[in-house]
Amino acid sequence: MQDRNIGYFFIVLASVIIVLAGVKSAASIVIPFLLALFIAIILSPSYNYFNKKGIPNGLSLTIVITIFIIFLMFVAKLIGTSVQEFSSNIGIYEQQLSNSFNKISEMAVSLGIEIPENEIASIINPKQIMQLSSGIVQGIGSMFTNGFVILLSVIFMLLESEHFTSKITYATKDNEVINNIQVILSKIKRYMVLKALMSLFTGFVIWIALLLVGTDYAFLWAFLAFMLNFIPNIGSIIAAIPAVLLTLIQLGSVSALIVSAIYAGINIIIGSILEPKIMGRGLGLSTLVVFLSLLFWGWLLGIVGMLLSIPLTMIAKIILDANENTKWIAVLLGTGENLKSVDAK
Repeated sequence: MQDRNIGYFFIVLASVIIVLAGVKSAASIVIPFLLALFIAIILSPSYNYFNKKGIPNGLSLTIVITIFIIFLMFVAKLIGTSVQEFSSNIGIYEQQLSNSFNKISEMAVSLGIEIPENEIASIINPKQIMQLSSGIVQGIGSMFTNGFVILLSVIFMLLESEHFTSKITYATKDNEVINNIQVILSKIKRYMVLKALMSLFTGFVIWIALLLVGTDYAFLWAFLAFMLNFIPNIGSIIAAIPAVLLTLIQLGSVSALIVSAIYAGINIIIGSILEPKIMGRGLGLSTLVVFLSLLFWGWLLGIVGMLLSIPLTMIAKIILDANENTKWIAVLLGTGENLKSVDAK
């Protein structure tokens, strides 16, 4: 019996490896599909709302897609020029950032603080830092290169969403399976919609704050914060890097410290206080799982995989949690806070 279990384990492991290899080789197809799926999940409440008001399906879909396209055009117009300008000025920013580091070193020496410049220069390389910032910005922009395919996929997914549950009900007569699927879908939709709204609020607050400070490309950094907010803890740090560095170059160290404090404050207030209250802690992931999922999905699907790493892991956790046989895996992915409360009782 034990040999049979070991053999079954290796068969499952080999199957998973084959599937992952197939997903990685078909990334050009999988990435637009995943983007369309998450966009459709976020837009589905609006589509369902118009349907419940008695508006025909075609008209409801037209209204939702039109609003979505207008939003995309507004965002594209605001960030398109900023991305090009920022990327073209990378060389200038590298030199200015190097000068800023030299000034900080001179200031520290004047205060009697000795800084090992060679060692720090080998760790903090202005050229590599700015190239990293440029790569982040360009990677976000390249996500929607298949915009037409994504848009068509979103349209068909929204049309299909109305009949998806009824198809599942017709396909299986097992009420437990139907209930599990409905619970999984409702949890995924709730998580994605609330996370999108909180990310939008985060981006809006950062936009206003950066405008008040005077940082260039404020909307670009706000959009970056909106996208990377889907990655808890790590995402806010990555989003802050370009904005803080540009503020340091443009306005000096004091303004850069202010911007750093703004990002830290927003992350604490929204990420650590508001989000848990609104979304609840039941869907939490441990910090280690967040980091590992970021590495894994980033390796598998690139920058899009990094942005969708937490939603994808959350979906896996919700599915695993719905089945008693795999619930232990969902517990391992979680923070363990629920276990503490059980032990306390």
